[in-house]
Amino acid sequence: MAPKAVDARKRFIRNRCFRGHGRSYKSLARSRCQWCTKGDIQGALPLLVCPAAKPPRADGPRGGPWSPCATPTETPLAPGKPIKSLLSWLLQSMRLIRGIPAQADTPIALTIGNFDGVHAGHQAMVARLTAAARSLGLPAAVMTFEPHPREFFAPADAPARLTSLRDKVARLTELGVDRVYVCRFDRAFAAQSPEVFIEQGLVRGLGVRWLLVGDDFRFGAGRVGDVARLQHDGPPLGMTVEAMHTVVVDGVRASSTAVRQALRQGDLDAAAALLGRPYSITGRIVGGDRIGRQLGFPTANVRMRFKRPPLDGIFAVLVHGIGTTPLVGAASLGVRPTVTDTGRPTLEVFLLDFDGDVYGRAVRVDFLHRLRGEEKYDTLAALRTQIALDVQATRAFFAAPPVQPANPSVSLPS
Repeated sequence: MAPKAVDARKRFIRNRCFRGHGRSYKSLARSRCQWCTKGDIQGALPLLVCPAAKPPRADGPRGGPWSPCATPTETPLAPGKPIKSLLSWLLQSMRLIRGIPAQADTPIALTIGNFDGVHAGHQAMVARLTAAARSLGLPAAVMTFEPHPREFFAPADAPARLTSLRDKVARLTELGVDRVYVCRFDRAFAAQSPEVFIEQGLVRGLGVRWLLVGDDFRFGAGRVGDVARLQHDGPPLGMTVEAMHTVVVDGVRASSTAVRQALRQGDLDAAAALLGRPYSITGRIVGGDRIGRQLGFPTANVRMRFKRPPLDGIFAVLVHGIGTTPLVGAASLGVRPTVTDTGRPTLEVFLLDFDGDVYGRAVRVDFLHRLRGEEKYDTLAALRTQIALDVQATRAFFAAPPVQPANPSVSLPS
């Protein structure tokens, strides 16, 4: 029996799922098989379907025990919308597959990477991938990882994420990718030898016929595998390998690290040039403690999927997803030291000249200009005064004649 409609407000399945758990979606996060353990990374997707699971016993507790999946979990994608039926999954043009299958169902063209931020370098790689895939008549596929390898090896020193998995997949879909393989990066995956990764993973499991990687790509236990190894081992197995060189934007190598550095420094123009668009955060508007309303500036509290966002401060923003046109707002992204000591980052947006019910809306917040850093005030009255100044500065920013940004100088690999 197919799952019932997913409640867009609660975003979890109340009835029995295909895997036979018979439990609410929130509880599934703690009881998945080896392929599904990270099934809803950072709240990425509203529905998980695992046809390999055995049906539950009717007499079992809450639907009965379940059997671990024998194959990777394949998940339908619906950015910003709940999946309401299996039919809507079938109508989706992109497939999200968790893990590497034991046997490929069709040959593919593939590129591999973390794709955090999907910046200009990633976009150039995907453009080359899709062009090659179309010429060869193959699906264009991306392999990415959860968690980020650096989060696995050194979680305390791992960089802040630029995008959630959901946003990453949505962006890759916009760029023309047909499939995304999300591989769980764990000790077993990291311990694979280059031979196993190439022969069992790329060739047998994925059916890769054309592969694109960065010229600094490393893989396998101890990072001993490189592009030369792929180009040596690939052709005899029917896999053509191509390496892509660095993309340079305004003299800076396009990389997730460069984007993070620009955001930390408050240089949103530089970050936008590297990303090819303003930096944004997506999330759903949820209820808060209503302190903003008490101060005369009611805010929309956006639930983030980040534990550590890559920027902080007070910003002039545009908010998409509430009306037919973007709404102007003044946003605070930080730990709110004046009103709480939890240290938990929060994104709050005061929407200028807007009065309406926004709870439950899925929105995208574009960060256009950093007004100042976050500060702690002695009293709420002092905070109210500063918020008024921030709103005034936001109005001034949007009222000023738009400055035509200089086209970034992008150097693509030949």
